[in-house]
Amino acid sequence: MTTTEPEASTVAVTVNGVEIHATPGDLLIDACEKAGTYIPRFCYHPRMTPVGMCRMCLVEVDTGRGPALQPSCMLPVSDGMTVDTESELTKKAQDGVLEFLLANHPLDCPVCDKGGECPLQDQTMAFGPGESRFIEEKRHYEKPIAISDTVYLDRERCILCDRCTRFADEVAGDTLIHFMDRGNNTQVNTFPNEPFASYFSGNTVQACPVGALTAKPYRFKARPWDLEENLSTAWTDSVGSRVTVQSSRNKVLRVLGVDSDTVNWGWLSDKERFAFEALNSEERIAQPLTRSGDELAPTGWAGAMTTVVDALTEVDPVRVGVIGGARLTNEAQYAWAKLAKAVIGTDNVDAQLGDGLPAETVLGLPRATIADACRPGGTIILAGPDPKEDLGALYLRLRHAIVNDGAKLIELTPHRTGLSGLAAHSLHPRPGELGALAAALVNATSGTAADAGGVPADMIAAAAAAISGPVTVVLGRSSLAESSAAVVDAAVALSGLTDVSFLSALRRGNIHGALDAGLAPGLLPGRTTLADSGAVFADAWGSVPEAAGLDTAGMLAAAADGELDVLVLLGADPLSDFPDGDAAEAGLAGAGTVIAIDTLPNASVVAHADLVLPAAAATEVDGTFTNLEGRVSLCEQKVTPCGTARSDWMIAAQVAQRLGADLGIDSPAAARAELAALSSCHGGLTEDALAASRVEGVLCSGNGTISVPAGSVSAGPANDAYSLRLVATRRMYDAGTALAHSPASVGLARSVELRLNPVDFDKLGVKSGNVVKLISAKGELLAPVVADSGVPEGSAAIPANAPDANANRLIDASQPVTDVRVERS
Repeated sequence: MTTTEPEASTVAVTVNGVEIHATPGDLLIDACEKAGTYIPRFCYHPRMTPVGMCRMCLVEVDTGRGPALQPSCMLPVSDGMTVDTESELTKKAQDGVLEFLLANHPLDCPVCDKGGECPLQDQTMAFGPGESRFIEEKRHYEKPIAISDTVYLDRERCILCDRCTRFADEVAGDTLIHFMDRGNNTQVNTFPNEPFASYFSGNTVQACPVGALTAKPYRFKARPWDLEENLSTAWTDSVGSRVTVQSSRNKVLRVLGVDSDTVNWGWLSDKERFAFEALNSEERIAQPLTRSGDELAPTGWAGAMTTVVDALTEVDPVRVGVIGGARLTNEAQYAWAKLAKAVIGTDNVDAQLGDGLPAETVLGLPRATIADACRPGGTIILAGPDPKEDLGALYLRLRHAIVNDGAKLIELTPHRTGLSGLAAHSLHPRPGELGALAAALVNATSGTAADAGGVPADMIAAAAAAISGPVTVVLGRSSLAESSAAVVDAAVALSGLTDVSFLSALRRGNIHGALDAGLAPGLLPGRTTLADSGAVFADAWGSVPEAAGLDTAGMLAAAADGELDVLVLLGADPLSDFPDGDAAEAGLAGAGTVIAIDTLPNASVVAHADLVLPAAAATEVDGTFTNLEGRVSLCEQKVTPCGTARSDWMIAAQVAQRLGADLGIDSPAAARAELAALSSCHGGLTEDALAASRVEGVLCSGNGTISVPAGSVSAGPANDAYSLRLVATRRMYDAGTALAHSPASVGLARSVELRLNPVDFDKLGVKSGNVVKLISAKGELLAPVVADSGVPEGSAAIPANAPDANANRLIDASQPVTDVRVERS
């Protein structure tokens, strides 16, 4: 070991006779590891509060009062401290700790999932006694027990390190797993009839230093030495969590979180962690399919490509539409944008399925990073969906900032969220009136308070008085039952606050990469518009559309009227995901030819696709992913594509070639280079930059040529005394295609329930538990009633895309809000 060089504001610590320089406040265990000396540990985790329970990190420390054994995970460094991690006293202490831990620990390493990557194994070999003096019968428990749908507990293996219980309490806030009993009978468990029903339970499996907690999707699937791994990016939501994808025998078997300081800190939602199961489904689309009557029959790629070219040849470009694209990598999105806008000539392209925000709202406002939102002493204004349901890893980061770093949360949401219990102020506006409430909040910061959105003036004034420091607005669609106009109005109003920036809360996979690639009407790659940069791209691409095209709602309406000859679904399922189910059905039925490019069969594919092309999935392609900050990170291929499936960018290039054009893209790197050359925002996205930032990614900042949108705050239409205003919210687990093909998680999608404010019960003549009929101008569904004081009076909240009861049966996407009536069934 060499002596570290001193820096400003450091303290000198002598470790095993060598002086190092550490940052004041660092724990000794961290300071030693940074300097190259590893101190063994079990309970210590750098992202959780140290508790010093396992005592494995005991080292001999002299702070001026003489040497003594102290737990290095609890001891901050101090100037002049002398540490000996190799003394006889230290070795004897570590030897004793391991002997006690192994007294009751079963010697079942050959059948334990943790075997081969187990800290207890490793440290017993490195620091342990070598043999046991314990000859008595070991402690026994029933094993394993399922504490959730995805996690199993083996209490015999548990060493009581407190990692799982600390994570559940400190990080996730789901205190569902605890220490029970006393003394030698102490164990970790859940209470009867209260399973470990946390969206983040898989993190405890990864954090467990032994095999006490195991994940159902991985149990007995492979040994660690059989696994190969690549660094990649989680693909299920827009947070862009960094992960390692592990496979054996060309099959993905496990996904683990990677500690990215800028993004997810190593944490994952269970949806991110276990979504790989769907990619291994036997129902994967493995070859092209063509419609024969009511069925989809296999065909070859040559015949399928001929069908695509025939459909697109000599067709009026304005009669072609492309819906979807958030499933794709950045490179594939760029290829499809170029194919649609330069080769086919249509601007009817939209990666958002009517559940997002206008591109200028996402890209035109001052953008924030996750770190910006989590700044100590800052203010977070949540004007979007529940992060716990939509963006799990972001929820954990925001929760930590509020609980530990003094950030203040002000909610502007139409219902209670997973963060409501931590919010300084929760303002729940009536559906459609978010813009009015936001404007009133901004006005109140200047001393002018008034009622707005059904929220009293005094509550608005109190919230305004709490705003301080840098402000980050987490912006998105909190309800699919109202249009995006109110959110745009709110964004424009909140942009008037001092030192404010915006963090997008659009949930859909790589949606921000899709917007950057130009998969939106009126938009070109690099956060530029047709109006501002059409000439530049016309020179580079050869041609671009002359005018902005249709969004998803417009394309479905045009198709329903017989005005769309070809509709391409890029990993999209409008029947399930578009807010208006009737409009989706009419549009898909009215389109001349529906071409789907996807990985799994979904409702839209099965019912309406005339041709299906199999696409390679997230773990089967190379490329990049853009998260909600605009941060670009690598996705690396781990396994070969299923059957004859092809990468999406390759399909686009082959379609262009058959149409007599050359996209000029022969690899993901070529697509990145072309985008970087055309986009000022992506100029720094070089291969060297990506290689140097494999874990943290490359932040592509800037607004391009997109300016702040215009807003016009107006109150929503009044509803009558007999109606309720509908709120349709997302849940982490719903009837989505990927979840339906994930065996361990499919049962987590809860059935529909109608949440009402108890104040409305008497008016409606209902009680909690009653099954009622919810009726709108579009349709109806049955749901049990649940009391929820977090829902505003006069509102009715239901989950979107619940199993067998999709809220899009009720929603009219052409209206700013949806009114419903409740009838007792």
